[in-house]
Amino acid sequence: MQKNGPSRRHGCVRAAVGLVLLIALVGAAVLGVAFRRALYNRFYRFPKQAAAWAAIRAQRVDVPLDDGWHEFRGAMHNHSELSHDSMMTFPDIAAALHEADVDFIFMSDHCIDGKADYSLGWRGEHDGLVFVRGYEMSHGFMPWGLPDDTVLECGQEPEALAQRIHDLGGLLFFAHCEHERRFDLTQLTGVEIYNIHTDLLDEDIGSLVADIVLSLRAYPDQTLRVVFDRPTQLLAQWDRLNDTRKIVGIAANDAHNNVGARAYYTEDDSLRLLGTSSDEDLIGEWKLNVITRSLLRLLPGKLEPGKRVFRVDLDPYARSARFVNTHLLARECTEEQLLDAVRAGRAFVGFDMIADARGFVFLAEGETGSAVMGEFIPISPNLALKSASPHACRFTLVADGAAIAQDTGTSFEFHVTRPGKYRVEAELDVLGQWTPWVYTNPIHVTAEAEEG
Repeated sequence: MQKNGPSRRHGCVRAAVGLVLLIALVGAAVLGVAFRRALYNRFYRFPKQAAAWAAIRAQRVDVPLDDGWHEFRGAMHNHSELSHDSMMTFPDIAAALHEADVDFIFMSDHCIDGKADYSLGWRGEHDGLVFVRGYEMSHGFMPWGLPDDTVLECGQEPEALAQRIHDLGGLLFFAHCEHERRFDLTQLTGVEIYNIHTDLLDEDIGSLVADIVLSLRAYPDQTLRVVFDRPTQLLAQWDRLNDTRKIVGIAANDAHNNVGARAYYTEDDSLRLLGTSSDEDLIGEWKLNVITRSLLRLLPGKLEPGKRVFRVDLDPYARSARFVNTHLLARECTEEQLLDAVRAGRAFVGFDMIADARGFVFLAEGETGSAVMGEFIPISPNLALKSASPHACRFTLVADGAAIAQDTGTSFEFHVTRPGKYRVEAELDVLGQWTPWVYTNPIHVTAEAEEG
């Protein structure tokens, strides 16, 4: 009996070790299945995607087609510390915009106590950047270009509010056009045809969190890019609106720098977890023990009351500001000239995070002259639509909402035989998939001379 004792103990140990290994393997398998998409992204898709984007950027070429305008790249529909859900100061925003390499920003802060006060915030040139004041209001209203002494009641009845904006010389755009909007208002200048926040809403939060945990540090741009879906419904809606009138299309960066978390060590030996939208955005607070306290010391070093332990941001302002951009054609980069470009529709949307869309051109040339995006030109026997790109892409010509021609390369030409609203979509070949890159505003080809 004594001789069997050690053998029996060894057998029990082997069985226990085997059970632990089995549990570990099962656990790993379960985690592998649960996080298979995030693991695939981290170790296969994102590295290949990053390499593909870099290869596209490296093959940039000069564009020989000249539309006669200066081009400025910027961010539209953005928030500052004036909004209840952003902590970004204007100096912080300026630093982020320089990092994003943009020329201008159109603000759309949330109303303060039900009012849009256009005397608040930065306006005009600051640190080499142009700031345009604006607010995001009830009914999706997003007015720009109003006098400094303007104070609007954000909940005012739509018709009266639209008329007041018009009477003051402002431009009325609609934000978040996935919601019901008063598109019948004659004062409407334009709409968002893409919005990052809208795109985020249909994401599986569990999958997104897994991507953030596994990939945000190594592949931050690709991690944010997983939210992208082609805005098919918004584009179709925009085309329908342009059937009978001129409606300008822009992109919304909707930058807040508020999708993230930050943790602080407190005086009562707890870990306080906050969101990034405000200091009142409390997620939770937990008392530390020997183990958790030791683990936290690995992150910031010595724990001190009030000291931030960590911060994670999916949407740093600079990243949001270059995820997508609105490119404007103007004589110079001033508020007056930029507002004129927006009003006219001399604009295109570019997903510049993938590759810089500056230099993309779309124009019409005929016997009566030429026209760029947003402008009107009468039909003539030799009227041609021309587009050129700094990157090889697939051009799709859309007329009155329907795709009518397509070609690949760095240039595209189409001879027009009938009046219509003509716009171009351009896609980049990323890992064998045509990926949306540019949406231009339409050129309005008329039966006879017409002013836009």
